[in-house]
Amino acid sequence: MTESDNNKQQRHKKRMQARKEIVDAGVSRALEERGIVIVYTGDGKGKTTAAVGTVTRALGYGYTVVVGQFIKGVWECGEKNLLTQLDPDKYPLQWFEMGTDFTWETQDFEADKAAALALWVKLKSALADKSVYLVVMDELTYALNYKWLDKAEVLEAIENRPPEQSVIITGRGAKQYLVDVADTVTEMKSHKHAFENGISARKGVEW
Repeated sequence: MTESDNNKQQRHKKRMQARKEIVDAGVSRALEERGIVIVYTGDGKGKTTAAVGTVTRALGYGYTVVVGQFIKGVWECGEKNLLTQLDPDKYPLQWFEMGTDFTWETQDFEADKAAALALWVKLKSALADKSVYLVVMDELTYALNYKWLDKAEVLEAIENRPPEQSVIITGRGAKQYLVDVADTVTEMKSHKHAFENGISARKGVEW
């Protein structure tokens, strides 16, 4: 090793040691053990994908998971096709859908609200069930922003859930009250999307 290489190695080691100290300090502060609320919002692709990735992670440890999808319910879902075929004794998953098309397709407020409320009944029950480790409310932001659901009731159910239970909320346009109740918030930002250039949604990739 040349002197130049040795200097590079020493500088790298010094940087990594400093980084390790920062990480270790963060780990030492994170002592509270409880479930968390995660919000995935923004206009970029990947919100539901991120949520389903966490579903897979939780199931991999044998935890009980409940998924409820607002808005969606007519289109086929590749993730659901796979995960609902798993042995429920090993991978306990319940997957519910609102069961109507996108609201801009149905154009029927009362029918959409009724379907959303029926789904909410199931999710509210899951949020009160201490055996459920993870609850995913996909596209909940739409159900709240369209006023299909009562905001206060939803927030109360989230805040009063069992201590070990985590919740994931997805959807564009998350209001400040969802950001406030969340422990972790990630905003997906769109820089470019194939659909905007006339490329149709790809089965197995987009849905």
